[in-house]
Amino acid sequence: MGWRDGTLRAASQVWQRGPCSAYGGERPADAAGAAAEDQISVNDDAEPAGDAKRRVRLDVRMVGLGLAPSRARARDLILRGEVEVDGAIVSKPGAGVGAQASIRLVAGAPDYVSRGALKLAAALSHFGFRATGVVALDVGASTGGFTEVLLREGARRVYAVDVGHGQLAAQLAEDERVVALQGCDARRLDRTLIAEPVGAIVADVSFISLTKALPAALALADEGAWLIALIKPQFEAGRDAVGRGGIVRDAAARQRAVDLVRDWVAGQPGWRVVGVIVSPITGGSGNEEFLLGAIRAD
Repeated sequence: MGWRDGTLRAASQVWQRGPCSAYGGERPADAAGAAAEDQISVNDDAEPAGDAKRRVRLDVRMVGLGLAPSRARARDLILRGEVEVDGAIVSKPGAGVGAQASIRLVAGAPDYVSRGALKLAAALSHFGFRATGVVALDVGASTGGFTEVLLREGARRVYAVDVGHGQLAAQLAEDERVVALQGCDARRLDRTLIAEPVGAIVADVSFISLTKALPAALALADEGAWLIALIKPQFEAGRDAVGRGGIVRDAAARQRAVDLVRDWVAGQPGWRVVGVIVSPITGGSGNEEFLLGAIRAD
């Protein structure tokens, strides 16, 4: 079984988890415990042999030193080039560092909880969508970069949906304007979970096509609602288009991925695509990504 087969099989299992659970405001103790479990992978951090025992993954070391609240946050900082080890920028979260290594954050790093926030901020500016006073739905919230942007732009409430547990940054999980739907398969969203009209939907999902992750969310949108969806070609273009390292290098394959999502959204009742832009930053693995904007006009 190749790495793609194994990754896709694991992803399929993740996207078939049970019912959603919600919390808002102050984060419950069990969520904090789940965060610790989700952030440390036994396979990733199995004790190495010999001299390597003295070296630990950079993202793990940062959490241990209190430089980041979670491995997800540490990874974002590292990928942004905001972490120095012994005076040199290190860009790989899995880089091994010794116990005596000097690790510091580079001054001037953006104060978002995730680099993904930069993607949504750029799309909001380009499409001219307003979040002031709206109830928003963040599909694939993860650490909460998109959620944070929505709050800064004046959203009244954000439903942060993610199939994982405990990934949402603490300051967002504790914000009274955020309802965290953790362990939630976005395909199962309905009015029992989100009873109020939704005026904005943002989406950043992995290991699943937007065409499968978004139908339930789009059905909850009120007239006049808008959508910004991050298109990741590696999850839209098909296995044959994904090369070594999970990168889609063929421009034609990336365009097919964009066309597939754009045509699908345009075919949903009441939805009209207003445009697609290239993301201002690449994905974590280096893939070029795209941001689609659409409005519901019926």
